[in-house]
Amino acid sequence: MRGTTADLDTAVRELARPVSYPVGTSPDRPDGPPKTKGEFAYSSDLWAQDMLWGRALRSPHPYARIRSLDIAAALAQPGVHAVLTHEDVPGRKTYGLLIPDQPVLAHDVVRFQGEPVALVAADHPETARRALDLIKVDYEPLEPVTDPEVSIAGTAPPLHPEGNIVAQLHIRHGDVAAASERADVTVTGTYELGMQDQAFLGPESGLALPSQDGGVELFIATQWLHADREQMAASLGLSPEKVRLTSAGIGGAFGGREDLSIQIHACLLALHTGRPIKMSYGREESFFGHVHRHPGRLEYEHGATRDGILTHVKARVVLDGGAYASTSREVIVVAATTAAGPYAVDHAEIDAYSTYTNNPPCGAMRGFGAVQSCFGYESQMDKLAAALDMDPVELRRRNVLPTGGKTPTGQVVDVPVPVRELLDQLEAMPLPPAENPDEERMRPGGVANTTHGEGVRRGVGYAVGFKNIGFSSGADDYSTARVRLSVSRGELTAEVHTAGLEVGQGLVVVQAQIARTELGVDHVLVLPADTQIGNAGSSSASRQSWLTGGAVQTTCAAVAAEVLERTAQRLGVNTDRCRLDAGQIVTAAGDFVASMVDIVADEPIELIREYHARKTTPLDANGQGDPHWAFAFAAHRAVVDVDVELGLVRVIELAVAQDVGKALNPKALEGQIEGGSAQGLGLALMEEIQVEDGCVRNPSFTDYLVPTILDVPPMRLAILELPTPHGPYGLNGAGEPPTISSTPAVVAAVRAATGMPLPRVPVRPTDIVEASLLT
Repeated sequence: MRGTTADLDTAVRELARPVSYPVGTSPDRPDGPPKTKGEFAYSSDLWAQDMLWGRALRSPHPYARIRSLDIAAALAQPGVHAVLTHEDVPGRKTYGLLIPDQPVLAHDVVRFQGEPVALVAADHPETARRALDLIKVDYEPLEPVTDPEVSIAGTAPPLHPEGNIVAQLHIRHGDVAAASERADVTVTGTYELGMQDQAFLGPESGLALPSQDGGVELFIATQWLHADREQMAASLGLSPEKVRLTSAGIGGAFGGREDLSIQIHACLLALHTGRPIKMSYGREESFFGHVHRHPGRLEYEHGATRDGILTHVKARVVLDGGAYASTSREVIVVAATTAAGPYAVDHAEIDAYSTYTNNPPCGAMRGFGAVQSCFGYESQMDKLAAALDMDPVELRRRNVLPTGGKTPTGQVVDVPVPVRELLDQLEAMPLPPAENPDEERMRPGGVANTTHGEGVRRGVGYAVGFKNIGFSSGADDYSTARVRLSVSRGELTAEVHTAGLEVGQGLVVVQAQIARTELGVDHVLVLPADTQIGNAGSSSASRQSWLTGGAVQTTCAAVAAEVLERTAQRLGVNTDRCRLDAGQIVTAAGDFVASMVDIVADEPIELIREYHARKTTPLDANGQGDPHWAFAFAAHRAVVDVDVELGLVRVIELAVAQDVGKALNPKALEGQIEGGSAQGLGLALMEEIQVEDGCVRNPSFTDYLVPTILDVPPMRLAILELPTPHGPYGLNGAGEPPTISSTPAVVAAVRAATGMPLPRVPVRPTDIVEASLLT
């Protein structure tokens, strides 16, 4: 067997080889070299003896009634071992991360292009593909619902029994009507965002193996093992204990693996055939097989006094959730509660909607609702600054939400709110020179030599963004860790076991750093993430370093306390002021007391602990409450060159300032900030899934454009470490904030260069050219 249990154990243990670096240092990532060399085992590399290949038949229509389904010819194909339809789902016929509204396999109707209708298992992937062509489905196409405003108005047929609105929130804070009377200047604006894809490089894949007890084991690239298991068990008709998941090598995620893809399908085929089943999407199928970022439309009104103090904010936020709920209910909470920005706003009126349509399903993506709102409120702040004839950075400074201030939901923000400090850091950074020694490559159009600089203008733009950390609205957000301290071959060893998933962010190394810091040992093994340990929640919402890191720290502290207690009992010494250091128990002054090997050798210490975030509350009918347990902040300055005649944009530099509380691994943190900024740049200028009448027109990396190494500019970073009072080591979440403020900063710079309003992202060359022709 290749690429299954044994290989995964070896791969993850190799990732966690002895780390000689505590928290606050930057050990090299052990997975770096094998990934660079193409030697790392991803989920698509999994293989097992007697393995069959699984494939899914998908609907070509965004909305259609299924009149008949004939699988006879496919079943008769040599090499085909199974063809399954909705009738073969033994348990619950639907699934969903929060609302189980999505069919495992469509029956009666399909609600989006690419919805799975049938499954095939065959002895070769080409045989499986040909069998799909032999399945006969008689569809009756229906008129798709593609406009979320129509869904809100209720004028379209309901796509689900409860109607076409997934969720709506209405926040009422202060007296907007009275405040608007006091405004000396009022600006309004309508802003739109296209549908962005997570564009992870490793498509969905995994390997399902039937177990002798009637259960199933799944090796899978995912973001949340326990949520997957809960949904899978319900549809497979099995108890959760009979559904065992282990993380396989993950090639990126960014929210796109938080929902199920192949999980139930592969296990259905494995249980039906009694054989291992491998499923692996190609790139086109991947575009249809996972959720995307919600496209949005945001309408705003901002009022201010003549000296630039905000009087009120009104916002209407509409996000298109597509055919099924996914996480739309939670995304709209984040979009609504961040809609006024990181500013002091005493009077706010915010209405927010997420809707069902027949467009592709949308759900989690890095930034999770805050990206959409930030583009709206930061565009408004620039428009308000222009109306006041005020510097846009100064306007932001005058309206900073103070630490201890309240958001429009009435929640007190008790973490540092360093917006003023972030802006100061950006303004203190030097601007790039007007002339670049590599000028030809750095012009708009790049190496294609499209422009010689005749119509090129430079612009500079700023933006600030913020977002909550972790799960909200009353969810019990926590993680679990098991730590075992033992002696193996005379060497003190700490084993760390969590279900926290390594999706590229560096969690495995951080767990090892925490264990070494707390236990004072060099040899740390981080075991493969699986469902044999308690829930760690999702690798999303910038929460894993905080919660799983907190769980590891808490458990290690309990193990250390046990070591000291055992030392006191055996040696008859007072260890109240002792600590663990480099394999020894020492006094506060560093004097030797005992060897940890001697204390632990005959009886290992193994403990399990949970770490819980602070409690939150759902919003009430007026949108008031404490929905979030922490917030994080970042700011960007973008410098761009724009050829206004051709509509081409070159981002010359991005400068980023971000507060992280405490940098557990500074080098990995820099990678997160740079990568997140690049994704925001992509949304600003090029990334969009083109959807027409519910159909995706560009499901490939040929036509869906992502920033390459030639598009991503040099970045200046300023990392602030203002301790978060209730975070482990004072840390804060760091993965999402750079994605949030980078998009509006880039667009602000393009506006500054062109003088055009540009209310939609991504900004296309035609947007610039057409606007220039009208001026």
